[in-house]
Amino acid sequence: MAIVTVGGREFIEVPGDKTHELPPLLIHASQMHNRLEKAMQMASQVVETEDMLPPPIIEIPEISAMLEQRKLELALQLVEQYQGLVNHWRLGDSILEWIRQCETTFETRLELRPLLRPDIWPRAGRINFVRLLRDKSVGMQGIEPENAVGMRLAFRQPPPLRCFSDQFLMYMQSTIAATAFEAWASLSPPPNPALPPERFHFDVVSMA
Repeated sequence: MAIVTVGGREFIEVPGDKTHELPPLLIHASQMHNRLEKAMQMASQVVETEDMLPPPIIEIPEISAMLEQRKLELALQLVEQYQGLVNHWRLGDSILEWIRQCETTFETRLELRPLLRPDIWPRAGRINFVRLLRDKSVGMQGIEPENAVGMRLAFRQPPPLRCFSDQFLMYMQSTIAATAFEAWASLSPPPNPALPPERFHFDVVSMA
């Protein structure tokens, strides 16, 4: 595998000069809006069981009403954080499936087959496909592809909201996603050259 350096970055040298067509990236939309009522119930249970708000010292109707409103606001925040987690997971799942399809494409084309290492899935060396998404500025609805893949690596399926603490949803989920991706990427021995973005084309399709 030949490597060329451009602008301080290493890229795989792809033979020839044609643009290669890759499978489309199919991004599956979240169905969270269909389960909003159930998610709110779970979030309210988390607020109660985690003692996120202390009980009132004196039972006064105005204070009780204010606390109930605050509990509702906290439950909404948890649902929003959980929806973000699910969106990351679904995007990461879509990206990993796309990588598998790209692998098949590379394996069936003689000029591309030598460019991939014959490892066993999960192939950490396939981080060059994640870099390709970033280099081609693919729209990810404001989600970093690395964090999306990390979330999918951390969870085989997105657990229900009741499985998470408020601390995880509000503070730790992004750190865990980044750590999972970094651990996965570090398994690939150097060099890890990127795929030249100008030599590959693919469509991004949002699935309802």
